[in-house]
Amino acid sequence: MAHAISYSLKELTEQLGGSVQGNASVCVTQVASLAQAQSQHIAFLANPKYREQLASSHAGAFILARDMVGVTDKPCILADNPYTYFAKVSTLFNPPLRGELGIHERAVIHPSAVIGAGVSIAANVVIERDAVIGAGSSIAAGSVIGQSVQIGTNALIYANVTIYPSCVIGSNVILHSGCVIGADGFGLAPEAGRWLKIPQIGRVIIGDDVEVGANTTIDRGALDDTVIHDGVKLDNQIQVAHNVHIGEHTAIAACTGIAGSAHIGAHCTIGGAAMIFGHIEIADKVNISTNTLITKSLPKAGTYTSALPFSEHSEWLKNAVQMRHLDSMAKRLRALEQQLASMEKKND
Repeated sequence: MAHAISYSLKELTEQLGGSVQGNASVCVTQVASLAQAQSQHIAFLANPKYREQLASSHAGAFILARDMVGVTDKPCILADNPYTYFAKVSTLFNPPLRGELGIHERAVIHPSAVIGAGVSIAANVVIERDAVIGAGSSIAAGSVIGQSVQIGTNALIYANVTIYPSCVIGSNVILHSGCVIGADGFGLAPEAGRWLKIPQIGRVIIGDDVEVGANTTIDRGALDDTVIHDGVKLDNQIQVAHNVHIGEHTAIAACTGIAGSAHIGAHCTIGGAAMIFGHIEIADKVNISTNTLITKSLPKAGTYTSALPFSEHSEWLKNAVQMRHLDSMAKRLRALEQQLASMEKKND
């Protein structure tokens, strides 16, 4: 796909910082990998062990760490963090695609809804009573914005997103296709062998600069609100249950499940398919490895891992049998230790 955007290395550093090594007037039109880049592209190298790929790359320019000055004759931008710098350059060349300005004739908008300036509302969007859509926001085809929902400025809502009534969405939020914000939490009370539904009367509050992946669900609170703070990044197919709080700039990978009323701190990372029990507290700056099951609160920062590595099936079966007997083996070991201590005392 052709790109009309072009920046010289000088223009890039004027906007993003960094310093140029070589010809600062060289222009690039897109980012690319070292292996696939052509002369109009800029590529990056973050890991020094791939340094030899610089020689074979056809990129017109590179983004390198400052301590790699002089490793290539081609023009470079030297940056403190090449990977972060690459992300910023890529954002310049690849801004999110938004719909055409204005309201499509097949959109259904309640007369009481408030629509800000410069919005894009596509076909088959439904915006219900008393909803507020901030200026510059874009809502793609088939999305449903419930009654009294508030959406901030410059939000980007992809096709077929559903936001249930009274939820609050901040500015610069990205909601990917199929995500559901504010569905009922799993609140049930047992009575005489059957389940009674507990009305979920809280909301979902999403802060600014949050991104929610495709088919991720965030349930509304049972009584209080479910809160996703500023800068949180949620991958695809995550389940966030009722009354969960997720702190600022926490990033959570796909297929993670977070049970009700868990509170997760700021600047945490959670690997894919992790499971978080309900009613626990996780401190700031906690890193949880993929497939890890968190069953109790984590009061201090650090990395936590519980997943066992895979093994050949017959070996796994033997280990599983042994694990079943760990408690009885521990009791027998304690008994043997007590007997040994008693024998040693008699010999003294």
